[in-house]
Amino acid sequence: MDSYKPKPLLNKSELKQIKRSRTRVHGQKVITDDVKKLKSLSVTPDLPEEELVNYYKEPIWIEYYIPRESRFAYEIKYLYVYLVNSEARPSPMDSILREAVAKDQFVDLVEISRLHPEKEKLIRTSYTNSWPFFESISNGFKQYQQTKDPYYLRVPLYHTENLMKREPSLSTLEFTGNFFIHNLNWLIRRMNRGGKEFSLEDETISILIKRRNEYWEKKNLPADEDFDLFAALFYEQAFPNRGLEEIEAAELLDED
Repeated sequence: MDSYKPKPLLNKSELKQIKRSRTRVHGQKVITDDVKKLKSLSVTPDLPEEELVNYYKEPIWIEYYIPRESRFAYEIKYLYVYLVNSEARPSPMDSILREAVAKDQFVDLVEISRLHPEKEKLIRTSYTNSWPFFESISNGFKQYQQTKDPYYLRVPLYHTENLMKREPSLSTLEFTGNFFIHNLNWLIRRMNRGGKEFSLEDETISILIKRRNEYWEKKNLPADEDFDLFAALFYEQAFPNRGLEEIEAAELLDED
């Protein structure tokens, strides 16, 4: 759990598959078999060092074929995904999430149930089968508070990843608000500040990319071509069967 798992190398034929599968960004095809373009992509965003803590960093492995030398070479680039803060629903809903966002605090559900005994039954009933995971998260968080060592946040991070797949629960809908993305972002930022290497599941990264894209569209921010291309490459490496139906249909049309 300490280090990332490298994605499969992206070779020339896979690059062509991306192009054929009609990966699109803002309605336009991404030309991903342009090796010169891929090699020119920046390794890190043009941002101050202190701003990079607000990004999740995912390695992308790219393999290039060098015709003159008849060999393959590879290098690692990085997809930087901006972490979008959670938004609470209108008051009086999501009071726990609203306070956590405003104060940049981690939501320790075990502690919340202790501080709000009138809601303990709702919380425990909502998480009957997963409560031991919340206790493990709470223990790791408290160890971090005592030591300030982000090493203790690894287990809370991975438990949070898994638990958020089961949301929403009755507790998040009626009381706390869905605090899982908030906690995930909080944990990523602390791990970044501590310089700890870690990796998220592909599904989780996909959620972060979707939230980032929705935020960009909502704020009408300028398109980032490098990010769009890296995101397209990430999807093709993480989900290699994505777009296969389109490819097969295109091949049938070509045969006609």
